[in-house]
Amino acid sequence: MTEQLQCSVVIPTYNRKAHLAHTLDSLVRQTLPRERFEVLVVDDGSSDGTEELVGGYADRLDVRYFFQPDDGWQVARARNVGVAAARGAVTVMIDSGVVLHSEALAGHLTAHRKASGPVALVGYLYGFTVDNADAEALEREIDTDDPDATMAGFARTGTRFDIREYFYEKYTDDFNGLPAPWVVFWTGHVSAPTAAIRAAGGFDENFRSWGGEDLDLGYRLHRDGVRFELCRDASAIHLPHYKDFEENEDAAAPNYQYMARKYGTPITGLLTELRTVTPFDFNDVIAERGLPACADHLAQHGVAG
Repeated sequence: MTEQLQCSVVIPTYNRKAHLAHTLDSLVRQTLPRERFEVLVVDDGSSDGTEELVGGYADRLDVRYFFQPDDGWQVARARNVGVAAARGAVTVMIDSGVVLHSEALAGHLTAHRKASGPVALVGYLYGFTVDNADAEALEREIDTDDPDATMAGFARTGTRFDIREYFYEKYTDDFNGLPAPWVVFWTGHVSAPTAAIRAAGGFDENFRSWGGEDLDLGYRLHRDGVRFELCRDASAIHLPHYKDFEENEDAAAPNYQYMARKYGTPITGLLTELRTVTPFDFNDVIAERGLPACADHLAQHGVAG
């Protein structure tokens, strides 16, 4: 990587102006010099003044704004717009409302630089949950003006850990050897080589409701030989906002069914059971049932990719 632009941060957003402002503020505070990263905000049809907000950061960030009309859930298309426009060798994908530690982008780039080959990094997300439980209390604990201190406090007290901490403790931070490491590749905070994302085909825009489009890309990156691991040096806080676990699971169910049909392997077929088989025991169930690796299954049936 050169000393110039190295990293592209892609942020899809929809009517979350206040949360997006906190995300952009955290990017202004990065220790990585401004000239080494760009910010690509892709607006999926907001009507809350998001464009004006983003424009107000032009003097502090190398930021570009893209708009697509509101035509329902199009987060896959929004991320593809950002990836297509990215100029950095590494693309970091975060959600609006994710507040990065000041060393987060530097952490992503250091890990990519040290890797022996292409790697998909899962960034750490303090405060990340699957529902709205304890949101008010969490909001009171977060100092958006000093997120580094907030994260240090969470680490010191052993609170507000990423919901996937159980997964990391069980499989270690280097979980690439699992048959399905992509099951925790959740694009609230991840990174991967821009070229690898493009070579994998980007996000499948047939995902038109919440859930699954990130796992789908992760699956293809895995099949392309990209390694998966956690990057604790790239940490962030997931600001609380309204979400309903049951509603999200209802929205995601047809997406998991679509992905199972799309790839047609026993492992991807397990996605249709995600209401009872959680991402945290997904790989255990694969082992318990003796399911073949996707590549082995497809090779056995004479199917490429």
